[in-house]
Amino acid sequence: MVNNKIFINDWWLILFLAGLTLIIHLLTLNMYELHRDALLYYSLGQHPAWGYTSVPPLTPFFARLGTWLFGNTAFALRIFPAINTSLAVIVISLIVKELKGGRFAILMAGLAYITSVAFLRTGTLFQPVSFNQFFWLLSGYLLIRMINRQNPRLWLWIFIVWGIAFLNKYSIAFFIAGALPGLLISRKWKLFLSRYFLIGSIVSLLIILPNLIWQFQHNWPVVKHMAELQQNQLVNVTVFNFLADQFMMNLPALIIWLAGLIMLLISKKYKEFRVIAFLYLIVILLLLLLRGKSYYTLGLYPVLFAFGAVVVERNFNKTFRAVTFIFMILVSLPMIPIGLPVLNHADMAAYTAPMAMSVNRWEDGNIHNIPQDYADMTGWEELADSVAKFYRQLPDSVKSNCGIYAENYGQAGALLFYGKKYDLPAPVSFSDNFLLWAPDSIHLSSMIYVNSEIGDIDKLFKNYKEIHRINNPYFRENGLKIFYCTEPSEKLPVFYSAKVKKLKSAYRR
Repeated sequence: MVNNKIFINDWWLILFLAGLTLIIHLLTLNMYELHRDALLYYSLGQHPAWGYTSVPPLTPFFARLGTWLFGNTAFALRIFPAINTSLAVIVISLIVKELKGGRFAILMAGLAYITSVAFLRTGTLFQPVSFNQFFWLLSGYLLIRMINRQNPRLWLWIFIVWGIAFLNKYSIAFFIAGALPGLLISRKWKLFLSRYFLIGSIVSLLIILPNLIWQFQHNWPVVKHMAELQQNQLVNVTVFNFLADQFMMNLPALIIWLAGLIMLLISKKYKEFRVIAFLYLIVILLLLLLRGKSYYTLGLYPVLFAFGAVVVERNFNKTFRAVTFIFMILVSLPMIPIGLPVLNHADMAAYTAPMAMSVNRWEDGNIHNIPQDYADMTGWEELADSVAKFYRQLPDSVKSNCGIYAENYGQAGALLFYGKKYDLPAPVSFSDNFLLWAPDSIHLSSMIYVNSEIGDIDKLFKNYKEIHRINNPYFRENGLKIFYCTEPSEKLPVFYSAKVKKLKSAYRR
């Protein structure tokens, strides 16, 4: 009877923490525009498929589901990562309970997650990374439960989670590449002898098979996408910055997750779960070797929060526990504006200036005025409004044969998402999956062209003029121009058809 009462009290605390993180994200949901990547996933969701050139199908599916439920709004997309953060707190708490941790451990582990600048940020962004982190956390919980209860039947659920996670982001392969060797190193090899391991593997393969078939049919675009990442973004990743980020991303919970990691490695008391430490170290090593982005490891930390909270609760006195709690709160407070969109652009630039070397470093390796994610969440509505304002002024006879071209997926996604309310025609772009949707030929009398430069329009149109330029120092594409092109040359249809054919040939077998 007493145990039931404790369990109920624990669940009140768990639900309070889960509700708290959900409310935090709901209150800040509309502070900024949608992220350029969210605009892409929204666009992908408008064309349901088992695969896309840069991502698997799950995140676009949620985009489709969200807009079906809540309309063409930012809320329709951002509600999913907000719910993810709430569910993550519950799973973290379940890990604590699996380890026989008490209420203090539940509180500390939950707050470690809620106050993390990294998880505050990913809970704001509609991206595969938010779902990916949850699947990594859920996988960690199932592994711990399987080991703790010596129940190999849980392989079925583990492989189901891995299969679904694969349909969200291929980087679940890093978790698997760390978990399986980690189990062997931890001498848990008997778990592999269970028939449930084989059955689970088959089930997982069946889950991911439609995406593998799509990839095959389109000449494995994921390989091309990874090559582009290596060339354009991962080349700027350094060992120092990668390792420094591991400490900075979850700085308020540093004492907790380090305590968990160290005790997993050295304490006989936690020997049964040492696979989690090996998993962490193997993934870190793999990402260092492959020059992966530092945030790829984030899905591992919530499991360490749970272990660390239990370690602090069991092995340290009240004074140390109080100091750890105070440290977490005091360190997290000044970092909140970095993780949550609570400041406008100007205030964000002023606030992050003293720490620009760490928080304002973008994928290009350079230091900018605000964090990259916030620069990616501005300018898009102005772009759509400006195009729509000009487009509406055109005579109906001209509109019927006027196309819109956008140079990259952020621009194209913005025109598609915000353009809905203006009845703008779908833009043509050769970026990401927009290429596969582009018509094989065009016959236009005029075109609205969005790019930072004139590109080839001076050769393809006799007349063109700049009709708008975005002047926003906080916009990632500050200076972006909108041109109106008329009197197309006879070269245009030939040039377009040849270019589309060449670009699409990379995705044809």
